Amino acid sequence: MRNLTHIHQTAELAERVLLPGDPGRALRLAQALLEAPLMLNHNRGLWGYTGTAPDGELLSIQSTGMGGPSAAIVASELIELGARRLLRIGTCGGLDSELELGQLLVASEAIADDGTSVALGGHGPLGRVPASRTVTDALRAAAAQLNAADGPVVSSDLFYDSDDRVPAWLASGALAVEMEAATIFAVAAKRGVEAGCALLVSDIIADKQRIEPEALYAAELELGRVAISSLC
Repeated sequence: MRNLTHIHQTAELAERVLLPGDPGRALRLAQALLEAPLMLNHNRGLWGYTGTAPDGELLSIQSTGMGGPSAAIVASELIELGARRLLRIGTCGGLDSELELGQLLVASEAIADDGTSVALGGHGPLGRVPASRTVTDALRAAAAQLNAADGPVVSSDLFYDSDDRVPAWLASGALAVEMEAATIFAVAAKRGVEAGCALLVSDIIADKQRIEPEALYAAELELGRVAISSLC
């Protein structure tokens, strides 16, 4: 097993990897959805796990931390270690008025309002970074019975103090805002692997609604099941 600068590998890495931002979410999903998970990484608090998925094959769940720079480091090192299909899973803030708290969303592409993906991809601000078609189509099939939303999301470096950006995001057609998808798509494209993104709506931006913790954890598990199903 190889250790890179940030990922210190302590278990086998699967070729297919779920990428939540939150280390706690990585732990909860590994415990709930994988058989006999082993810790893949704990360096820098970026917890990761590998276990057996329902199809009997290995699957890894590795947290990326918050934002594009951290996600770029983790995704790049995972690819160097042998990952070939990356699937970001996490939360997003709903921009579209028809989205509901707890609803799942399949990201068809990411609109770049962040620095990292722009630096990686050569596109300008609010340029579009597509998800891998095969991964996205598999996500759509896995979420077909769940009333999942489907469309562009915007990736931003800002969690707070971004209200003045919302009109531009809406005008670009973004359904929701999150922080890592554009970077993960850009890293994957640059390195010749596949990447997709599925999210759950944890906030509604317009009226400052936020999902309750118990509902968040239930939606998180549903998101994890859909994501794993799409990779199996």
